[in-house]
Amino acid sequence: MSLDRRRVLALGAGAAAVFTAMDGVAFADDGSAPEPAGRLSARDVPSDAELACSLPGGFRSDYADVNGTRLHYVAGGRGEPLVLLPGWPETWWADRKILPILAQRYRVIAVDARGQGGSARPEGGYDKKTMARDVYELVRGLGYRSVNIAGHDIGAMVAYSFAANHPDATRALAMLDVVHPDDSLYQLPMLLPPNAGFNMWWFAFNQVVGLPQDVMAGRFWRVIEWLYDNSLYDQSHVTELDRAVYSRAYDNRDGIRASCGWYQALNQDIADMRTYDKVSAPVIGLACPSEFDRVQSTLQNVTTDLRGMVQVSKSMHWLAEDDPELVSRTLTNFFG
Repeated sequence: MSLDRRRVLALGAGAAAVFTAMDGVAFADDGSAPEPAGRLSARDVPSDAELACSLPGGFRSDYADVNGTRLHYVAGGRGEPLVLLPGWPETWWADRKILPILAQRYRVIAVDARGQGGSARPEGGYDKKTMARDVYELVRGLGYRSVNIAGHDIGAMVAYSFAANHPDATRALAMLDVVHPDDSLYQLPMLLPPNAGFNMWWFAFNQVVGLPQDVMAGRFWRVIEWLYDNSLYDQSHVTELDRAVYSRAYDNRDGIRASCGWYQALNQDIADMRTYDKVSAPVIGLACPSEFDRVQSTLQNVTTDLRGMVQVSKSMHWLAEDDPELVSRTLTNFFG
């Protein structure tokens, strides 16, 4: 699929396509959609502990009880602490390509946020301020007074909130492709004209309480396939195994409910953003071409020490998976 073809997607080829593609499919007794023949089952995916051990750099999987919940994280390498926060619909495994490189210079801690991957899925607390507090208590529990922190997608929202609410614990901040929720989200269009770009239908759909898990439980692997089919720079960058790792994390009612909580908290996140001072820690932004101007203009307004912007031209969103060399080199140079 060409890059231009992938960009020309609107709602009719978005959420509707994911679910209407199921028409005529013979569903199992539990309502789940059958997986294609030969597709790797989530049941056959290695555990987080096994995945962590497969990476160079001495990575290990662990857990910590913090802020009334339990976080899963993977840590390895030696040096100054660097926290990585992934986004939806991924887990810490999204950083698998950059973790070994960063581990040569840093003690890297890749965290599954509240409701993500191997972390607990409580009923509430999915506003980014609370999720940032989770991470703050984790790093303090690990013995660090301050850390470098980088986030992508939902993880970028949490990373910014961490820097805004815990400035003394923030050495430097990297924002990848997404900024913290603000009032501009209320201007997202419901429909886009033809050829006008990529409609982010999941922002609205994931805010509908109860319906996403009714529709997607047992079928979430289809959502993952659709997202990557339509927004990867190169399909080989996220393999069958990688997609099965994410399916295992999300493809059940509880996983979908928890991840939707991140979107259902957006109104609170926007209200919180209005109360924040500008982040004073050194900041860098990385973004794909379609998001570059928006990320840059926003960071210029909400930070006091923006050190630069890097365009990841060989990506449409999944920066660390599409161009791990550029991302890891940029983070290493920035965090120093």
